[in-house]
Amino acid sequence: MSASLPLSRVTRGVGLMILAIFLFTAMDATAKGLIDRYPAPQVIWVRFAGQLLLVLLLLRHHLGAVLRTRFPVLHFWRSASQFGATTFFFLSLGHIGLAEATAVADTNPVLITLGAALFLGERLGPRRIAGVVVALAGALIVIRPGAGVFTWAALLPLLCAVSYAASALLTRKIGAQESVWASMVYAALFGTLVAGAALPFVWTPVATADLWKFGLIACLGTGAQLCIIRSFSITEAGIVAPFAYLGIVFAAFWGVVLYDQWPDRWTCIGALVIVGAGLYVWHRENRALRAPEP
Repeated sequence: MSASLPLSRVTRGVGLMILAIFLFTAMDATAKGLIDRYPAPQVIWVRFAGQLLLVLLLLRHHLGAVLRTRFPVLHFWRSASQFGATTFFFLSLGHIGLAEATAVADTNPVLITLGAALFLGERLGPRRIAGVVVALAGALIVIRPGAGVFTWAALLPLLCAVSYAASALLTRKIGAQESVWASMVYAALFGTLVAGAALPFVWTPVATADLWKFGLIACLGTGAQLCIIRSFSITEAGIVAPFAYLGIVFAAFWGVVLYDQWPDRWTCIGALVIVGAGLYVWHRENRALRAPEP
């Protein structure tokens, strides 16, 4: 019984991470189409304001208990880093392609794994290092440095990676000590207020045909954030971090479905390397949990 519980946490944590990345990339793909016609701050505001509205509706009878927190400072910085990750990525979509931006942003597992070892005391074993290095190699195959991806605009998804890693580590730090809904509320409130400050200067009337897309961004972002908070709360960051590289695969999928942008041969090869690295980490961690302690 002692081994079954950790095994269940690893499997559920990995599953939640994969679902979160799928939903995040769906949100990013929808946002890319909107940012071509609306100012980025307006799209960002809808993403967080929609999450705030949805969470408030769900917690209308329990909001007081959720807002009481022992970690107000950590929630502030976690909310700020999440807002930074969303803002930097959305801004990049107006300058580079969805798959390329995702590939650059998906350098974050390296930062998360190293940060978890440095700041959270998680072990940095050979399996996790191997998974991160191989997945990073797959990401480099996709973005092919020197092929025109690394322009100044590539700094935006790179800043997104740094912000996302900080948010993930702070989420892991708070972990299971508080309800996931507290993180949802504080992050949504922070993003709504900060992005809302720019609305009087950039607001563009929304076409009726685009209303459902704005609503979809709010729903996808809320679902993804809930999954990722839960994933980092129940599973060590070093285990689930390599699965974030699947964002490149999902971004390529959405590019084909929504924008008829087909990945080339090297993108497909890199995607296979990334998936293989993630499956390796998951398999080895589960075997380690089942093995008897010496």
